[in-house]
Amino acid sequence: MDTLGVVESRGIAAGAELADMMVKVADVELVRAGTICSGRYLIYVSGDREAVEASVTAARESGRPLKDSFVISNISPQVTAVLKKSQRARLGDALGVIECRSVSSGVNAADCAVKQASIELLRLVTGQGINGKSYFVIGGDVAAVREAAESAKTALGKNLLDAVVIPRPDISVVRALTSGVR
Repeated sequence: MDTLGVVESRGIAAGAELADMMVKVADVELVRAGTICSGRYLIYVSGDREAVEASVTAARESGRPLKDSFVISNISPQVTAVLKKSQRARLGDALGVIECRSVSSGVNAADCAVKQASIELLRLVTGQGINGKSYFVIGGDVAAVREAAESAKTALGKNLLDAVVIPRPDISVVRALTSGVR
């Protein structure tokens, strides 16, 4: 997988229909799909760029109301590992927390952050239990985390809610934010 497509539907039934349509219109893999807060439905598909573009374009042109959508080429392996919940990462000397207005924009910003600086993507929370927002947690040395956070802020623009960098975070805060990442 080198490209990720993210579609955030404003409705659950419409989202289920879109997910089915997206995998039928192009040769893509359904990475994950399901409900998130505020009655939205989140769809992740992967494959080669052309197939993912066709799949996401079909969703955009379906007439169904979307909250947001992205196509991300050369997706970072860290992002895909976090989405599949298979990552093993190390914290470093600093922790960054970036809070986003929507899930799709958060996934895109996380990808920008890990490509910008030598950091680890420790956690990506997408919508459930946080009113359809998202946030991600990054770790590394202080300068790299700051650089990655700035990249994420730029990528988010109006979809940025807040971003913080915490040098030398207390271990209890690390555990709370990362669910035990070492």
